[in-house]
Amino acid sequence: MDKVKFELEIPIRASPSMLYQYISSPSNLQEWFADKVNSRGKMFTFIWEGVEEKAELIIKKSEDRIRFKWLESKDDESYFEIKIQVDALTKDVSLIVTDFADDDDEVEESKQLWENQIDELKHTIGA
Repeated sequence: MDKVKFELEIPIRASPSMLYQYISSPSNLQEWFADKVNSRGKMFTFIWEGVEEKAELIIKKSEDRIRFKWLESKDDESYFEIKIQVDALTKDVSLIVTDFADDDDEVEESKQLWENQIDELKHTIGA
């Protein structure tokens, strides 16, 4: 079954360079995204409440974006990406989250989960 791609745009008051540190380094991801984050090269292990999920780092573009592919979904086209977007006119900064849900029913739940995680990020960085 094909997964359902969705995208979220969340405004955030922070500099792109600071945001990039929080979306790309294991120690900073650990502050808002997962309970614990370990990395070895391109392999990242995210731990939530004792449950491990492994992902491969696919794209890492400085001050722009980071993209991961969950190992458990290696047979499909899914990934999750956090992109930093700066409005050319207003200089407003947003995070664009792209992810996949198993079906239409899970899209709203997944969006809510991301919104909660980004709220945690905002709280962590004081944005």
